[in-house]
Amino acid sequence: MKDEILEKYFAAGKLAATILRESAQEIRVGRSYLELVESVEGRVKNEGADLAFPLNVSLNEDAAHDTASAGDERVFGKGDVVKLDLGVQIDGYIADTATTVDLGNNGLLLEASREALEAAIRAVRPGVTAGKIGAVVENEIARRGYRPIANLTGHGLDQYVLHQDPTIPNIAINGGTVLEEGMAFAIEPFATTGSGRVGEKARVEIYSQIAEKPVRIPSARSVMERVRDRRGLPFSRRWLNDKKMEFAVPGLVRSQILHGYPVLADIPGSLVSQHEHTLIVTADGCIVTTR
Repeated sequence: MKDEILEKYFAAGKLAATILRESAQEIRVGRSYLELVESVEGRVKNEGADLAFPLNVSLNEDAAHDTASAGDERVFGKGDVVKLDLGVQIDGYIADTATTVDLGNNGLLLEASREALEAAIRAVRPGVTAGKIGAVVENEIARRGYRPIANLTGHGLDQYVLHQDPTIPNIAINGGTVLEEGMAFAIEPFATTGSGRVGEKARVEIYSQIAEKPVRIPSARSVMERVRDRRGLPFSRRWLNDKKMEFAVPGLVRSQILHGYPVLADIPGSLVSQHEHTLIVTADGCIVTTR
C-alpha cells in the first residue's frame, strides 16, 4: 500500500477514534438522539473530513443501520444499550469504528464484544483465514454466556468502497479468505442476549446509490444531484433536508437506483453490544488505524 494512501487511512482513523471516544462520553439519560447525531456528523465535517456513512446509533435489540430521522424526538433512556458506529473518510479512504455505551447494568455484555475484538486483532496476520478470526470472536463471546450475531460480519475496505472482501465472520467457519499483507478491513463483533441472528425492521433511514439511470421527476433528479458526490457511499434521508426529495426516495428505490438499509435487529427485548476497529494487515500482524 502506497505511503500516501496509508497516511489517509491513518488520518481518518485518528479523527474517527477521537470523535467516537468523546461522543460516547456525552451519552446520558434524557439526551436527545437527534442532537447527538447532528453534533457528531457536524464535527467530522468541521474537522475537514467527510462521513463514510451516517452516524449509526442503534438501541438495545437494534444492532445496526439506525440513525436519526428529521425531527426525531427520541431521547436516551435508563437501561439503554447504545451502539455508536462512526465512519470517517478522507478522499474515500475509510475509518470504520464502533463502541457501545451502557445506560444500565450490562457490563459483561459490553466486555464480550470488546474483548472479542481485541482477541481477533491479536490473531490477525498474513496467512490466517477469516474463519479462524471468526472462531476467536465466537469463543470470546460464548465463554461469557452470550451469542455472537452470525449474520453480521466485518468487511474489507477500499477507496469509496465500504463493503468488499474479505468478509470477517463473527462465528467459526471453515476456511474463508486468507489474509494478506496490505489488506484493509474492519472487524466488528456483536454480542447478544437474543437469538444470535438479526432480521430487518420496517424503519429505513439510510440509503446508497447503486445505479445511474435517467430520472424524469424533478424532485428525484434533485435527490440524485445531492447524493452523486457520495460515489455510492451511504447517506441519510435526513441529509436531503427537503420534504419533496424525501418523498422521492421510495420511487428511486423501486427503480433500483437507490438501495435502502433497514434497521437490523435481534428479537424484541434482547440486548446487543458492538465494538469495531479498522486495521491494515502488516508483514507480522496488523496496524489498527482507529485506536
